[in-house]
Amino acid sequence: MASNVSGTGFRGAGREAESPWAASWTVAAAFLMVFGGVMAIFEGIAAIARDDVFVATPNFTYEFSLTGWGWVHLILGALVAAAGLALLRGATWARAVGVGLAGLSMIAHFVWLPYQPVWSIVLIVVDGFIIWALCAPRRESPA
Repeated sequence: MASNVSGTGFRGAGREAESPWAASWTVAAAFLMVFGGVMAIFEGIAAIARDDVFVATPNFTYEFSLTGWGWVHLILGALVAAAGLALLRGATWARAVGVGLAGLSMIAHFVWLPYQPVWSIVLIVVDGFIIWALCAPRRESPA
């Protein structure tokens, strides 16, 4: 039984698991945050400009003006992109902020479903991956 435990990658009690994949996934999550943030900025600009890309559905439960949703996506996109850039630079606070902003982005895209259903579902899945990647165990630095 000791041989099975020693092969799991744990160094000792109370320490985080060694996972080289976690570092790679964190970088992938940071790139997805930057890309998703920039795309949300463009999405917000298009909604503020009242572009013909969006179809407004009447009598939607979370009905909000298209311009209002445009500002929400524009501001949230800028924050997500900034947190992604900070995460790429190695800021430790960016993990917690990234998880929070990805959660807010998931909620915003859930409510945005009637306007762009396919894009919203894709971004909800991407935000879920970002949360998972930022919460995965980190690689332990050698002491």
